[in-house]
Amino acid sequence: MPVTWIPGRDFFGNAYLIGNILVDAGVLPSAVEPYRDRIDTIVLTHSHFDHIAYVKEIAHLCHAGVYIHSLDAPGLTEDRLSLSLHFGSRSPGIPPDHLLAEGDQIGPLTVIHTPGHTPGSICLYGKDERLLISGDTVFTDGGFGRYDFPGGDRNSLIRSIERLVSLAVDGLYPGHGTPVNQYGHRHIEAARQLLKMAYV
Repeated sequence: MPVTWIPGRDFFGNAYLIGNILVDAGVLPSAVEPYRDRIDTIVLTHSHFDHIAYVKEIAHLCHAGVYIHSLDAPGLTEDRLSLSLHFGSRSPGIPPDHLLAEGDQIGPLTVIHTPGHTPGSICLYGKDERLLISGDTVFTDGGFGRYDFPGGDRNSLIRSIERLVSLAVDGLYPGHGTPVNQYGHRHIEAARQLLKMAYV
């Protein structure tokens, strides 16, 4: 199943559309509007404001349910956890419709709980397509998400990325930056090496 990349603007995160699922909601509703009739599910990779800024408006636009890991759900209403004040704004102020956990299946995607950037960060893995939507856990330049925000933890992030290294990944679709359609596993391995060796 093809993945449509909806690029984030400035410091805001990318969004991705796969089938009826929109992943992350930091993009403007106008960027999502052309797909509004397809979307009935919004999955948030974590609760930082640059990924959830417009979830309330997009959910209303698409009549879609909002999914997030249970450990990050408080960020939808708590400014400190969402970091919304860093953006001169407030958290969306809505509860999720569904709480996610490790191993949940959403269409063709499996939820992988990857704490470290936040306690409830997730990646979404499409085994058949060998694709990974990685949020802010790992990026395509060999980078990884910061762990110095509230709830971040370096050791948890190391363990999360080590889990991802074991997956067969061609397409890697990160929360920031440009996705790749080939050799995604190499980018994940580069992030693992950088985190373990350079940031002690």
